[in-house]
Amino acid sequence: MFKVKMIVSGRVQGVGFRYFVIISARELGILGRVWNNDDGTVGILAQTDDSQKLEEFTALIRGEKSSKGRLSPFAKVTYVESSPTSFPDFTDFNIKY
Repeated sequence: MFKVKMIVSGRVQGVGFRYFVIISARELGILGRVWNNDDGTVGILAQTDDSQKLEEFTALIRGEKSSKGRLSPFAKVTYVESSPTSFPDFTDFNIKY
């Protein structure tokens, strides 16, 4: 199982970015959570058995790969910090409030 924690910086709160993350994750079969941080960043926990799907998901988050127009034109990712981590397994992908 491949598990990462991402912190996404830029204009990513209040612009539909978390919903873009959910749609992208679900289409790729990625499990995990996404949430807003108090400092204006967005946090993501993502897990999958397929490292290629995780790379594709990360590329979508960074804006390096086409997202079929789902990303709000108001969102702008400027930096993604991604690191391997450990957390209990998820069974879906949703927003953490």
